[in-house]
Amino acid sequence: MPRTDTPARRRAGRAPDGAVDLEDLRRVAFGAAYRMLGSVTEAEDVAQEAMLRVAPVGMVDPVVVNPAAYTTTVATRIALDVLRSARVRRESYVGEWVPEPLVGDVVAAGSAGREAAAHAELADDLSTAFLVLLETLTPAERAAFLLHDVFGYPHRESAQVIGTTELAARQLASRARRRVAARQDAATDVRPVRSGSPDPHAEELVRRFIAATEEGDVDALVELLADDVALTGDSGGNVPAGLAVSRPVSGNVAVARLLSGFARRGAPARIEATVVNGSPGMIAYADDSVGGGVIGTYALQFSGGRIARIDGVINPEKLQHLAPLADLEAVAAEIRAAGRRRRDAQAPDGPPSP
Repeated sequence: MPRTDTPARRRAGRAPDGAVDLEDLRRVAFGAAYRMLGSVTEAEDVAQEAMLRVAPVGMVDPVVVNPAAYTTTVATRIALDVLRSARVRRESYVGEWVPEPLVGDVVAAGSAGREAAAHAELADDLSTAFLVLLETLTPAERAAFLLHDVFGYPHRESAQVIGTTELAARQLASRARRRVAARQDAATDVRPVRSGSPDPHAEELVRRFIAATEEGDVDALVELLADDVALTGDSGGNVPAGLAVSRPVSGNVAVARLLSGFARRGAPARIEATVVNGSPGMIAYADDSVGGGVIGTYALQFSGGRIARIDGVINPEKLQHLAPLADLEAVAAEIRAAGRRRRDAQAPDGPPSP
């Protein structure tokens, strides 16, 4: 494990009196596992297992110079095993894959070897766009890249976690870095807004976007969206017909028409601004008339003063940590009923007699 003997790293994971703060270490374990897995539920399981291994050792002050780094090592090793075992399942995932969303203040997820004043920088590491890029890497590449480029591990120590040689770890990280950089270059000037530095302009954009979406105002939406905006929806094949976005949609007019269509179709839902994976985003709730609950979350990226990317998660299996969830069948049924009422009202002879 990393044992770089600097004051900041010696203090990591310890309270001012030198005692180990196990709750801080649990957050560190979750943060490392979530970056590896992109799954809240799996990261929570990893963090719990990691703490069972960390607590007995971490409580002995002389044994672990840097409890946070030790915790990151343990959590990453467990998460790597989980990721390897889940690879086939991930490769056969139905539709587009988007990470399970972290909603609200995610800065507390922590990171080994970083001081509290620098925690705002974690938003880029947690952004939906970054995690989507990491999903294109092999499990070993992902671990090598995160350990070296994000957590600051020397390649020698990364190799011990991954179970390979120092040279192989260096090559894995280098290959991953090139692949991530190439995909980031393809999304020129699309950057998340860091949660540590709120952007009032971005927050105002979100408010206007929500209003235009709920009003079904295509023209207003087009003005707020970048010309080449892309919208991706992750339903995992678990969403009723009519609610899922089966394939990515691009272009401001196409995306505006898609979004406005939900309001025109009478979707019984409301949208609220929130923080998703460290950046301004949205969360959709079903109306009380159909039982309420969370429908989905939407992470946003911005470019040139407009919304350049929207990543939605509506797969109930990825939203269980945000329960209670909406009854999507009830939501879809109400949309169908609203459609019938519109058609009846537009019929030449009016609605049928009761």
